Amino acid sequence: MHGSRADDVVVPQRVLVVDDDRAIRDSLERALGLEGYEIGVAVDGVEALTMLRRESFDALVLDVMMPGVDGLGVCRVLRADGDRTPVLMLTARVETSERVAGLDAGADDYLPKPFELDELLARLRALLRRAAPVIVQEQMEASALQVAALRVDVAARRAWWGEAELALSKTEFDLLELLARNEGIVLDHSTVYERIWGYDFGPDSKNLAVYVGYLRRKLAAAEAPPLIHTVRGVGYTLRRP
Repeated sequence: MHGSRADDVVVPQRVLVVDDDRAIRDSLERALGLEGYEIGVAVDGVEALTMLRRESFDALVLDVMMPGVDGLGVCRVLRADGDRTPVLMLTARVETSERVAGLDAGADDYLPKPFELDELLARLRALLRRAAPVIVQEQMEASALQVAALRVDVAARRAWWGEAELALSKTEFDLLELLARNEGIVLDHSTVYERIWGYDFGPDSKNLAVYVGYLRRKLAAAEAPPLIHTVRGVGYTLRRP
């Protein structure tokens, strides 16, 4: 069963499924229930936001195309409210621009329809692993990283360039921390995907490039010089200016 253990009592992880297609809602509710998750369902974005303000969930499986408030709108509202609940977005469109729009709205991952149930379950497990509380060994690692005027407070999950604080999403912070912790080391694409997303999206994925672009823009807005460098055909590295 998926859940957190406290005093030998397993608390099931709660997942909210949001889709206007009843067949998909019902099949995911059954499948996730069999995997040990506690499931909530919503038929559209308005109902989802109402439930999210009333209840707590560990993750969302969110359809993009819905009447009224769509999945992108739900995601934007959550992130604007400071809600960092992991979001797996489902999209019937395969264009890169549609997937980037989902990431831009604050989704943590996306899965095109039609999808294989095993892949959805794997991606959901990866999202929940990333969102899980850090273990003691990780808490013992350096809680403050510094590269030139860049400061990363791992425990508080905050970062600054000089006196300017960077407003980072969970994924952006995870990526910046990984790069800063490996200052001067070139991290290849697959390593970054495994560390940040929990699995490798494959050579055609644009996820990593999108988030590197976000970080570069936010650092530039704080008047930082170029810190994140592309090593063509390999990956990325963070170096002192």
